[in-house]
Amino acid sequence: MASSLPSGLLSLVAAALVALAQPAPPYRILFIGNSLTYSNDLPATVCALARASGRNAVCESVAKPDYSLEDHWNDREARRAIAKGWNVVALQQGPSALAESRVLLVEFTRRFDGEIRKSGARTALYMVWPSRSRRGDFDGVSQSYTAAAKSVDGLLLPAGDGWRDAWSIDPALELYSRDGLHPSPIGSVLAAMVIYRQIFESPLPGARFEGVTPAQTATLATAAEQAVARLKR
Repeated sequence: MASSLPSGLLSLVAAALVALAQPAPPYRILFIGNSLTYSNDLPATVCALARASGRNAVCESVAKPDYSLEDHWNDREARRAIAKGWNVVALQQGPSALAESRVLLVEFTRRFDGEIRKSGARTALYMVWPSRSRRGDFDGVSQSYTAAAKSVDGLLLPAGDGWRDAWSIDPALELYSRDGLHPSPIGSVLAAMVIYRQIFESPLPGARFEGVTPAQTATLATAAEQAVARLKR
């Protein structure tokens, strides 16, 4: 029996069915930073959380030891990577609690933001934490990264604030590695939870992490929620 639908409408219906059958393009996140980004492969953990929630995500990084954003700007590799096209580009340097470090963080965030906007992506600031020996600098770190994010109307990823929230729940959590600066695996999981929660604006999936107990995972998830919720107030 011949179809009573006009041929033009049939073509539209067929095109719509083909479009529905195509997988959604991946959500692309680029991290630019240093060893606080690549320790424990933070980008991979963020992508694992995305996949656990049913999302198609790609997470890549340009991260080099001891690099600041100024170093990344000058060696150009990060700028070439940005041009490949992303949804979010997350910038990170050291704690940057000192006034002069804050100035540089803001300045080079603004420079990178121009490249990021040109590529069609949004700038995000991955807030880190001070060393164990300078835990009194947490407020300064938070203020510096907040200022940098505000300077470009960017997205703040408050991992450092999440660390403090986690300690308020369980002071015994070992978020630092032995060197007192880099994150332990638990510290990186918490940072990834904060980043996932802020970028995707959806509840954390029920994921399991090697070396992290269910009780610790629950504490980290609560801390991540608190850190992100505080930004909405």
